[in-house]
Amino acid sequence: MEIVSPTVIIFLGCIAFLLLLQWKNLRGPPCIGGWIPWIGAGFEFGKAPLEFIEKARIKYGPIFTVFAVGTRMTFVTEEEGIDVFLNSKRVNFELAVQNLMYRVASVPKNIYLTLHEKLYIMMKGKMRTFNLYQFHEQLTEELHEQLKNLGTHGTMDLNHFVRHLLYPATMNTLFKKDFFPTNKSKIMEFCQHFETYDKGFERGSQMPECLLRNWSKSKKWLLALFEENIPDIKSYTAGKDNSMTLMQGVLDIIKMETNEQKSPNYGLLLLWASLSNVVPVAVWTLAFVLSHPDIHKTVMEDISSVFGSPGKDKIKVSEDDLKKLLLIKWCVLEAIRLRAPGVITRKVVKPVKILNYTVPSGDLLMLSPFWLHRNPKYFPEPESFKPERWKKANLEKHAFLDSFLAFGSGKYQCPGRWFALLEIQICVILTLYKYDCTLLDSLPKQSFLHLVGVQQPEGQCRIEYKQRK
Repeated sequence: MEIVSPTVIIFLGCIAFLLLLQWKNLRGPPCIGGWIPWIGAGFEFGKAPLEFIEKARIKYGPIFTVFAVGTRMTFVTEEEGIDVFLNSKRVNFELAVQNLMYRVASVPKNIYLTLHEKLYIMMKGKMRTFNLYQFHEQLTEELHEQLKNLGTHGTMDLNHFVRHLLYPATMNTLFKKDFFPTNKSKIMEFCQHFETYDKGFERGSQMPECLLRNWSKSKKWLLALFEENIPDIKSYTAGKDNSMTLMQGVLDIIKMETNEQKSPNYGLLLLWASLSNVVPVAVWTLAFVLSHPDIHKTVMEDISSVFGSPGKDKIKVSEDDLKKLLLIKWCVLEAIRLRAPGVITRKVVKPVKILNYTVPSGDLLMLSPFWLHRNPKYFPEPESFKPERWKKANLEKHAFLDSFLAFGSGKYQCPGRWFALLEIQICVILTLYKYDCTLLDSLPKQSFLHLVGVQQPEGQCRIEYKQRK
């Protein structure tokens, strides 16, 4: 048996000491892993990710890393980390989501990186606040039509009620008139596939498609729907001003940059982006308003002051009308604050220092608007529905409250945020104007299962509606 000399032992010890010093200087945040390779903390994290994040913050402090399903996610929860997330050039949005785009809509990574900025600029321009007038009339018409289809009275789950209104109104406005099916069986088929796709979106963004049979089937059905309808979408001529629909603008850029004639992938992405968050926000807004009698009363007084006594008239909702109904906008924003997305993300492209830690390149840097919006330092009485807190926001200059990040921030802030707010406000106004609405169930709890997008209601919340005379 060979004996290692003392000189070699000392040399190896020095190397180990130097490596230890280097590790201390470049040490990363506390890392929550697991004993199963690749899976890591995936099982525990996946049970209730939002609860997991908050428990980890309490235990490990304002910055920590979670290793799950082969991915390192470093969460930041306090000012310095938030500033790095929003402003550092060492983190990148596009690289953080390119894998997601490939998995959920089969967009090749190189195509996504080629098109993303150009598509973003086009959508941002088309949906700027000073261009929203283009959508007012059609959205109002579409919502009136869907309200008419509801009849004079009924009882329905609030989620289903809002889907009945916003699915067709949104799709017919952004894609082309009558894109949403009118045949009852076709409507049911579409809703079944979209809701399966939406419900499984988060898993679909992380797992191989072969493991998600039903989700994969619905994804392919929706892609086929767009492939079949793209010729009609391209040739569609809009109303009075012949302006392009948003989807026509998307198709023009794709053709210009890639020479692709059919692009169902981006149709699917636009469909999901336009429906998946707007519907639950409208649900929560109506649920919060109807479950707070004082707020409901004031909202109805405001509506009466602008449109006269509520009834079944086919009112038009203009931009000037919305400016007089600030409380409704505050209610929408407060609902978004309370049910904000679980995380928004960036990819670390160069090591970045936050507090006393160095976050290595390759990590996903994660910020949780859901928990940030519950920090009493930024939002006093954070669990209370207090729309009046939005008095302090400079909404005339289109600025939200500080630390409100539901729409992201910076260069890639959600380009559709103003359109989304517009359609939710009009939906709430017309619903409350036309119907006397009552919640038959208590305000539902929020699900803690979602990281991507607005939090969904947990359990049903039935609404009874009666047409006003």
